[in-house]
Amino acid sequence: MPEGHTLHRLAADLTHAFGGRTVRVGSPQGRFAESAAQVDGQVLERAEAWGKHLFIAFPGERFIHVHLGLYGKFLIARGEAPAPVGQVRLRIAGPESYADLRGATTCDLITAGQRDAVLERLGPDPLREDALSDPAQSERAWARISRSKMPIGGLLMNQEVLAGVGNVYRAELLFRHRIDPMRPGNTLQRRQWRAMWTDLVELMHQGVADNRIDTVRPEHTPEAMGRAPRVDDHGGEVYVYRRTGQPCHVCGRAVRTAELQGRNLFWCPGCQRPYRPRTAAVQ
Repeated sequence: MPEGHTLHRLAADLTHAFGGRTVRVGSPQGRFAESAAQVDGQVLERAEAWGKHLFIAFPGERFIHVHLGLYGKFLIARGEAPAPVGQVRLRIAGPESYADLRGATTCDLITAGQRDAVLERLGPDPLREDALSDPAQSERAWARISRSKMPIGGLLMNQEVLAGVGNVYRAELLFRHRIDPMRPGNTLQRRQWRAMWTDLVELMHQGVADNRIDTVRPEHTPEAMGRAPRVDDHGGEVYVYRRTGQPCHVCGRAVRTAELQGRNLFWCPGCQRPYRPRTAAVQ
C-alpha cells in the first residue's frame, strides 16, 4: 500500500497538471459515472492529501475522495487522452495531460462536511506544513501512544494515531531510534517520541522530494560502505525493511521478520534489543 509521501507527491502532481484548469471527468469503467458527471467540465481547483487519503477539490466544496488501498494506481501522463485500457474507474483529462485511476479502494464524490469527517478520524500527518512548527501535531499522536499498552510497532501503523505511515517508514524509524518494535507505547519517554517525530517529518518530506524512500545515514550508503546498492521494487536504501536474513549495516546481525497485526515487521535484534522494564528497587 502506498505510504503518505506517495499521496502527497500525487496531490502535487495533479495540482501541477490540472490545478486552475477546466477538465473533463469521466468513468470509462462506469462505476463512478454518475458522480463524474457532476464535476465534468468544471475547474479542478487543487488536490491535497492527508495521510493516505487524496482529495481533489472542485467548485461548490465538492471533492473526489480517493484511497488507493493495496492495488490502486493513479497515473498521470502528458498528451491527448487515448482510448482507455482496462478498468479505469476515473479519468481526468485536460488539454495537455490526463490521469487514470484504477483499482482504488475508495473513489467517491463527497462534500466538505464528509471530508472533515474523514479527517477527524485520522491522526496527525507528518507531511502537513505545520508538522514541526505546531507542537500540537506531535502531541496528538503522543497522547494516544503514551496511554497505550499496544506495541509501538503497531501504533505507528494505526492511521488514527499517525496518518500516512506505512510498513517501510514504521520499520526504518524504529531502527533509526534503536527501539524494540514490541515495546509498549506507554513505556516510551516523551523526549524519545519528540525525536522520532522530528526524524519522521524529515524523512517523509525527503521521500516526497525524491519520490522514493531512503533512510540510511551518509555513513551507511553503498558508496560509504563499499557495498552493492539495494535492488528492490520499492527502491531506496533502507536498514531493515525487506532485508530478512541479510546482515545489518550497523552491527552485522541478521535482520529478522515476524508478523504483527497482519503485516510483516522487520527489525535488527542487535540494534533493537528487546525492551526490559526497569524493576522497582528493593527497599
